[in-house]
Amino acid sequence: MNRQPLRLAIIEATRILERAGVASPRFDAEVIAAHVLGVERGRLPMVPLVDPPVIEAIGQLVQQRAKRIPLQYLTGWAALGEITVAVGAGVFVPRPETELLLEWGVKFLQGREFPVVVDLCTGSGALALAVAHARPDAVVYAVDVDPQALAWARHNADVHADAGNTPIRLYSGDIGDPTMFAELDGLVDLVLCNPPYVPEGTPVPPEVAEHDPPRAVFAEESGLAVIRHAIAAGARLLRPGGGLAIEHDDTHGSAVPALVRARRVLTGVEDHADLTGRARFVTARRLG
Repeated sequence: MNRQPLRLAIIEATRILERAGVASPRFDAEVIAAHVLGVERGRLPMVPLVDPPVIEAIGQLVQQRAKRIPLQYLTGWAALGEITVAVGAGVFVPRPETELLLEWGVKFLQGREFPVVVDLCTGSGALALAVAHARPDAVVYAVDVDPQALAWARHNADVHADAGNTPIRLYSGDIGDPTMFAELDGLVDLVLCNPPYVPEGTPVPPEVAEHDPPRAVFAEESGLAVIRHAIAAGARLLRPGGGLAIEHDDTHGSAVPALVRARRVLTGVEDHADLTGRARFVTARRLG
């Protein structure tokens, strides 16, 4: 069996993905190759030659990716912070831009012992689980309204608990319900939220349009409907000095901070850019 250079397979995969309009063709080609080989992407240079079945397996996944099936569906996982979660049909795939919101939240908790954290619109559970991993002393609550998303979140929560991470507390609920987590009113150190926020009718890539659940992506009122609920929940749940962080659309750089400032109990409102320099998430503290 003639072994073949892995480097050439990755170059060919990159060409195919580039022609298909994939946003990060080289990265995706390398992730697919690493997935097939069962190694970390950074170790690919240490695998110069591979057997023809490996080339074939890479090629099959590349053809799927060229059809704009999300990379994370093909590998079965997505990363956020220092953790990975299982993802697939029926659940929103965590995005790299949410890393910055996570970093802000973990930094905000420094110096707070046994903090109480709430993750609104948890989806796959990635944000809640990443916080629980970074802060094993935290009590982390997570909620979502979608049964399919909650099934993925429950699976991910069980996997991470079995691995020794602090278990999260997962609930089914609508963040627009003013009685949700009523027992936590005024007791929470940090509220995080990555809600549906894309204005309805906005053109999105095929990976989003054809695979992400629409209710996890789009929101009414120019993308602000769920964000309004998140702000109200944060204002109600936070203890004095507690922190709030909500991700938003890049067109919301003025609108969302204005909505947060309208809540008199919230102060220190700041908007933050993502890795591309676009407005991406807002933060605030509760007075006191």
